[in-house]
Amino acid sequence: MSSRRSLGQGSRRLVGGLRVRLVVTFVVVALISAVTATALAYRDARTAVLQRTQNAAVNDLRERVGVVAADVDLPPDERTLARFASKVSEGIGARIVVVRYQDLSATSDSLAETEGRITAELRAAVRAGSGARFQRVEWRGEPYLVVGLPVTYADGDRRTSGLEVFAITALRAERDDTAALLDSVRAGIVPVVVLAAVLALLAAGTVLRPVRKLGRATRELATGDLGSRVAVRGHDELAHLARTFNETADALQASDAELRAQEAKARRFVADVSHELRTPLAAMTMVATVLEEDADQLPPDAARAARTVGAETARLSRLVDDLMEISRFDAKAVRLNASVTDLADTVRASLALRGWTDRVTAELREDVRAVVDRRRVDVIVANLVGNALRHGAPPVTVTLAVADGGERGDGGDGGEWVVLEVADHGPGLAPEARERVFDRFYKADAARTRSTDTDTGSGDSDDTGGQGSGLGMAIALENARLHGGTIEVSQQPLGGAVFTLRLPLRTGEEGE
Repeated sequence: MSSRRSLGQGSRRLVGGLRVRLVVTFVVVALISAVTATALAYRDARTAVLQRTQNAAVNDLRERVGVVAADVDLPPDERTLARFASKVSEGIGARIVVVRYQDLSATSDSLAETEGRITAELRAAVRAGSGARFQRVEWRGEPYLVVGLPVTYADGDRRTSGLEVFAITALRAERDDTAALLDSVRAGIVPVVVLAAVLALLAAGTVLRPVRKLGRATRELATGDLGSRVAVRGHDELAHLARTFNETADALQASDAELRAQEAKARRFVADVSHELRTPLAAMTMVATVLEEDADQLPPDAARAARTVGAETARLSRLVDDLMEISRFDAKAVRLNASVTDLADTVRASLALRGWTDRVTAELREDVRAVVDRRRVDVIVANLVGNALRHGAPPVTVTLAVADGGERGDGGDGGEWVVLEVADHGPGLAPEARERVFDRFYKADAARTRSTDTDTGSGDSDDTGGQGSGLGMAIALENARLHGGTIEVSQQPLGGAVFTLRLPLRTGEEGE
């Protein structure tokens, strides 16, 4: 399905790409221009050819009739009309000439059929008018020009003599000439379109080259290469866009550098503060321990104060340890001390160390051995189980199993994974809490809090005490990632949260 999707996206980019659109636009404009020019040229050429032929036919007929009509006696007989038609035909290039006088008619070519070419409309127009009339007709698939002329008296009297002369001229040559012209123009369309396509490709390359460079620089910028820039050439809109991109990249790089510097200062500050607190905390812890040991001999108020100081000192010590651990993760200074470990024994030992054995139901697959850092796995288990005990409701269940990578449903590599699930039956986590539960210093709302909220990021304390720091789940996730694994949170159908630790099952001596 992914390959079909890629092909579909590629075809859409091919069809809808700017280069294709530019080329298609150029070709369409060129084609429309060529077709329009061809149509106009054909129309004008055809009109000019026919107009020239019509003018020549009318002028020749008028001049020849003027010469021949002087010798015709009126009223003529059929023989006179035939002789008149022949003389007129000889003088205008042997065209077919038809002469009519009342009911008499004669043709220069006795074998020619003229009835279908001289229309009634043309006869009526010649009979009613005093000048030449013409009409183009189609007869048996061939074009003809028919010119009609009434003969007037030669003494200045404009009345007609009753003689009507019609000359029939074939337009086959003119039709062939205009057809040849049309074919020539049509043949010229193909080179015009090809030239337009070539010019469009050149123009598209010129326009799209800086766009492609800008797109490549944008992708590099998106992948984290803040030093990516675009060469600025010219003073057009694309050059202005390139300058704007470079200015934006400069501002982004400066902001990133400033943020990195501030982040580094903040990390150094946390690390330095945590380090500096360790010495006075050690002294405070020693004093608080002495006071707690002697609390039974003190007055009630003093004993209560001594125990409070001891608990808060222990909590402050755990917070400093967590901050030190987070700062080591941020500084990339954390290394795994990995060895082949029995994970079931590690989980049982972690529960027993904190007194949780009777409060947690453990369903552990035996003989699951993997190369892990035992101390860091203990930290993960302590945080997940402690979180379930504090915020969930019994029974709390810890399950250890081995699963194939394909069972994860997220495109795993097919290898085996260690899967540790910690589930409770409390109110669960709201969707927004599930998205942020691994954020540093994030604390879920009071709806999930069942007892006091204490992190066990260091893995060295139980679930009693004061308010937690919100670093425990973040430290657990960092330790899982250090092993190449992850921690996921989900909701059970009947309520309760499920935290799932997944670690790659490495069984050889292949420490990280």
